[in-house]
Amino acid sequence: MRAEQITEPVAYHGEGPVWSGAWGGLRWLDMLAGDVLSLASDGTIARRHVGAVVAAIRPRRRGGAVIAVERGFALEDADGTVTPLDPLWTDDGVRMNEGGCDPDGRFYCGSMAYDQREGAAAVHRLDPDGSVATVIGDVTVSNGLEWSPGGGRAYYADTATGRVDVFDYDRERGLTGRRPFAAVPAPDGLTVDEEGGVWVALYGGGSVRRYAPDGTLDEVVEVPVTKTTACAFGGDGLDRLFITTSREDLDAGDEPDAGSLFACTPGVRGVPVREFAG
Repeated sequence: MRAEQITEPVAYHGEGPVWSGAWGGLRWLDMLAGDVLSLASDGTIARRHVGAVVAAIRPRRRGGAVIAVERGFALEDADGTVTPLDPLWTDDGVRMNEGGCDPDGRFYCGSMAYDQREGAAAVHRLDPDGSVATVIGDVTVSNGLEWSPGGGRAYYADTATGRVDVFDYDRERGLTGRRPFAAVPAPDGLTVDEEGGVWVALYGGGSVRRYAPDGTLDEVVEVPVTKTTACAFGGDGLDRLFITTSREDLDAGDEPDAGSLFACTPGVRGVPVREFAG
């Protein structure tokens, strides 16, 4: 399967695609520019600046969005007003990187050091009441995090480990029982489909791979640029897989389509995005 290009190279480091009917479609990120991009039905793209870095975004049940910014979280109201919450750390060498919401409406985002030093990062959780907890420590490059269709499992990638792990999940105990799910070279963002398949973007691998619920590889989507960063199902039937890409650290003239948005129709549907309850 091969993805088709659906935009020009509009992002330097494209990341974090999310489809929500509440937004009227797709949003994704130009992460290191701090911009949220949105795709209209006529193909036009809007860009909104929210901070020095924008690492992850999910819809809020009350309207607006919850956003991970460089060193913490922010809340967007239904009218578009963005209110940053208190920073979670002071070290300007560490930034947020990737996240998602659990079945109980709590928002998670993991971090990474700009120099990718080992163990410098963690995964943080923002609860609807505004409290914050650190739920995974000793992380290097925190990336994809998504829950199974039934919500009882969560899939997670720390890129430096070269694998995707799986946790058990329930509201009271949170994420427990971490264990390897699949060996994946340079796993970046990931999503799940309604059958429980796990789709993983390979940073530097020019592809997105689908792993069956038992961890076996059963599909590959080829992308014509090397730095695939994340993927998400969207479209009115959640039957399109949108794929973000990056041109970070590429020389001028190399891979001219890097930073574009790509998509394919893989023959399986996704699950609706989980929203933040705060």
